[in-house]
Amino acid sequence: MSRPNRTTGILALLGFAMLTVSLDQYIVVVALPEIGRGLGYSPQTLQAVISAYAVASAGFLLLGGRACDLLGRRRVLVAGLTLYAAGSLVGGLASTPTVLLVARAVQGLGGALVFPATLSLINTTFPEGPQRNRAVAVWGGTGAAGLVIGVLLGGVLTQTLGWESVFFVNVPLAGLALLLAFVLTPADGPREGGRRFDLPGALTVALGITLLVFALVQGPNLGWGSPGIVVSAVGAVLALAAFAVIERRSRDPLVPPRLLANRNLATAAAMAFLFWATFGSVLYFLTLYFQEVRGYDALRTGVGFLIPTAVVVSGSILSGRVVTRWGLRPTLVVALTIGALGALALGLAMSPDGSYPALIPGLILISVGDGVAFTAIFIAAGTGVDDREQGVASGIASTSTSIGAAVGLALLVLVSAAGTGGLAGESLRAETANGLSTAVLVIAGGIAATALLALNLRPDPARRAEPPCPRGLVTARLDLGQRS
Repeated sequence: MSRPNRTTGILALLGFAMLTVSLDQYIVVVALPEIGRGLGYSPQTLQAVISAYAVASAGFLLLGGRACDLLGRRRVLVAGLTLYAAGSLVGGLASTPTVLLVARAVQGLGGALVFPATLSLINTTFPEGPQRNRAVAVWGGTGAAGLVIGVLLGGVLTQTLGWESVFFVNVPLAGLALLLAFVLTPADGPREGGRRFDLPGALTVALGITLLVFALVQGPNLGWGSPGIVVSAVGAVLALAAFAVIERRSRDPLVPPRLLANRNLATAAAMAFLFWATFGSVLYFLTLYFQEVRGYDALRTGVGFLIPTAVVVSGSILSGRVVTRWGLRPTLVVALTIGALGALALGLAMSPDGSYPALIPGLILISVGDGVAFTAIFIAAGTGVDDREQGVASGIASTSTSIGAAVGLALLVLVSAAGTGGLAGESLRAETANGLSTAVLVIAGGIAATALLALNLRPDPARRAEPPCPRGLVTARLDLGQRS
């Protein structure tokens, strides 16, 4: 296979793998009511179906990224896809709430390996610059599409085949990606001598992040002062403090200090946190608005996401070219500003008696911002990072997204539900709409803050290196170009 064809095949595989694991983020959301009825979840425990995946995924993303650098990217990708397929199969066969939660945790662990493996493979296959920008755009486009397609597909499958199908559909998809991984990706070489895995650091950070995300996700349900949440929060602080001490003393730390000194990576990680706390929560609140306020069933809810799906995919794919032409910082500032305006319009349109057409302008604008910013943030995270550390850089950025999703949803759920206590019937429906509208307006403010944070990114190296050109020299260059 020639080099261009091989890299195209690798990119197609990595995009497909990203699409597969991204589907699960929201494919289950639409099926939650049916899952609750089928397995006997109470309204208070049903959210655990979502949080089990989020907690397991967040805790192991950084570990998965480091494993890519030390154990081999293909090995980690294969392991992640295997776990994801196994968890999906068990989830579809689950007959009790406990079995389903275990399956969801296994899916999350698989996703925590696949996400940094796919991104680090892209960043080491394609050289930094236009080629990598285009590749990350395809990867980001498939990932972003997976989030929204998951809502549509979840509605169709739940309506026609039952809730079990939202798990079974992942098995052939992950199986195909697993087969192609052996065919298309190059075999990993032997481990590099002198580099250690830093197992104590890996275990303490995984434990700390897992406990932190558990506390944030379950805090609104169990109560912030409940013993389980307090113990988890204290345990998270102690584990993360131990991780910091271990890292300072390690000869080969899990997170090399030079990576933290990379301003683009640090800024990208902070932006990824805010991105998922804001954009990442919109689908959740829109799903509630469609079903609880507008009375949509699962299928109609999925159809309601057709427009954002098309716009997000287009924005993500376009992002690579825009970054190459404009640079990271201008692209992100403009995209996030558009996204903030979209969230503002969307929040104002989410009224008790609002119509779907009234949502369309906001949906389009926020989806443009979502698609372009998602890709550009991960381009920034890999910029200026050595190939030997692309895995852990990917892990840092993706861990930030998971923590941001947990923090954002935990806080925004409190905002959206603030005035619904003790209400029922029409008054509950109206107040639910008002609460959801308020949450989306808060999201608009968070996206605007992310746009300000983007100003901290360094100008692109090519743009910094090229000094202003005198007018005469520009003319000479043009003449030479026309003669050649």
